[in-house]
Amino acid sequence: MLNENSFELGQDLVDYINDSPTMYNAVENIRLWLDEYNFERLDLADDWNLVKGGKYYLVVNSSSIFAFVVAGERIEKEGFRIIGSHTDSPGFKLKPNPEIREGQYLKLNVEPYGGMILNTWLDRPLSLAGRVFTRNIDNPFKPIEHIVKVDRPICIIPNLAIHMNREINDGYTYNKQDDMAPLVLESYEGDEKEYIKSLLLREINMTNREKISIDDILDYDIYLYEYEKGSLIGDEKEYISCGRLDNLASLHASISALLYGDSAGRNICNEDIDIRSFRNVMAINESSMEESAQDKASFEGVRLVAAFNNEEVGSQTRQGADSQLLTNILERIALGLGKNKAQLLRSYESSFMISADLAHAVHPNKSAVADPTNRPSFAGGPTIKSHAGQAYASDAYSVAVYKDICDRNGIKYQTFANRSDKRSGSTIGTITASYLPIAIVDVGMPILAMHSIRELGHIDDYKAYYESLYRFFEI
Repeated sequence: MLNENSFELGQDLVDYINDSPTMYNAVENIRLWLDEYNFERLDLADDWNLVKGGKYYLVVNSSSIFAFVVAGERIEKEGFRIIGSHTDSPGFKLKPNPEIREGQYLKLNVEPYGGMILNTWLDRPLSLAGRVFTRNIDNPFKPIEHIVKVDRPICIIPNLAIHMNREINDGYTYNKQDDMAPLVLESYEGDEKEYIKSLLLREINMTNREKISIDDILDYDIYLYEYEKGSLIGDEKEYISCGRLDNLASLHASISALLYGDSAGRNICNEDIDIRSFRNVMAINESSMEESAQDKASFEGVRLVAAFNNEEVGSQTRQGADSQLLTNILERIALGLGKNKAQLLRSYESSFMISADLAHAVHPNKSAVADPTNRPSFAGGPTIKSHAGQAYASDAYSVAVYKDICDRNGIKYQTFANRSDKRSGSTIGTITASYLPIAIVDVGMPILAMHSIRELGHIDDYKAYYESLYRFFEI
């Protein structure tokens, strides 16, 4: 059932992001959400036997996730409806051997992941999250994975006082190695070279039934995150102030569209459920399920949410969009439905993808950097992105389809194009188009301060964004 409450949707998004400081936590939380809705987990190493009405998902390298519903088996005629997004956001990652002793202080050696606005990370309480691998005595090729989130502020990157850096307000360039090393705020009396492992050991042993030793920790992917939580702000709490809106807002909206539009969704409205959890905000009742099933009886293809990792660093990984991953998954779905290669290739002609990634709103202090005629604003609705050089995959056909879906449902939308003298960003849309010959439109919710530690959006835009994805799956 479509949720039309902007405040519930906005708070639900903020709760999800607050609980998802890295791509690993983000995917783990989506996995738990899908489990609640009785989706069956698949493995790429197994055979797939799929059935009409089936709900499935798979996780790739703990950081990409794909969820789909088999509305019908006529994919050669109906095709796939795909919403693609990504799970990663710019930030700082710990290097190997990250401990640095500087006099009485202990610092951490970090490096940038993606293109962030560096100075927004300064003077804020920070913590650590990600994944850790520990030894598996039975099989060295299957180390044991632990998703971790240190839920207290343990470090900070302090600015140098203006008295010692008089140029700081005149365009100072931060050195990524020297200026951006976080200072550890915790007391630690052990071997300084073992601080991070000792910290991770405590986190794992607090939640693990079988206790491990520090020597069992083999390696980790650990990132900094801002400890202070995102929130709804403004006179009427109409704005979303939160890190990682780009692009967890797209992932959350697309999964919500898949789940709450699914006739097999489970009723989660009862007194035993903690409604503060992002997974438990929207309820689905039996009558709405029946209505939804009737509304969707016409579509007999597959609805798919594809969320890749590593978009912020080029997507050229096995779990990234610039790989054969999505192509392979679509083929596995076709084979699991008893289709042959010819039927799969035919399905592409009826398929459509929304590449969902956030867009730039016009900055009120820097409006001259925006295009003269394509100027997205807050509360103006989702933004359709176009580029003559195909930095975005949109063309007139795919834009027309998306506009018509919005028009039929009274959803406002906007358009974005870069100034002609500025280099455009890019998305997974054009990458996907290089592997799959399907129609793709690039769409996103407009925000300010993209790639800052804390970005800014509007709840009405998020609602319209989510609704457009819901209607895309519904038709």
